Amino acid sequence: MQGFVDYTMAKRSIVEGYKRGALDRHDICDAHPELVRAGRNIGAKVRRPCPVCQAESLRQVRYVFGDQLKHLSGRPVYPDDWDMELSSKFDEFRCYVIEVCLDCHWNHMAACYLMGRRFQAPSARTAGAGRTNP
Repeated sequence: MQGFVDYTMAKRSIVEGYKRGALDRHDICDAHPELVRAGRNIGAKVRRPCPVCQAESLRQVRYVFGDQLKHLSGRPVYPDDWDMELSSKFDEFRCYVIEVCLDCHWNHMAACYLMGRRFQAPSARTAGAGRTNP
């Protein structure tokens, strides 16, 4: 995946700051109510506990952003394969993966990556190019 950025190290730094007492729980457990709602209703369950409260209610929510998307920009990815549909229609956009805890409202960006026709494998782009209608 091109343009992939993993925010694991930043997440570890924040969690360690909280454990050391340098950050207050209110500083890091501040998820917007819409993010919590998206996590509850369409988020993918994460198979590890929340790094702050250890609850088993950690979810991932993906959002898409891009100028070409116009009114679709800023929406959560739902259903799960919607991002692939967008990839076939638009040249470039970003997908952000956000983790949110439904119990303590901890949230953090897990990853960001580029999607769209520009980033598809050459065979996928040209698969239908040689076809003619009967």
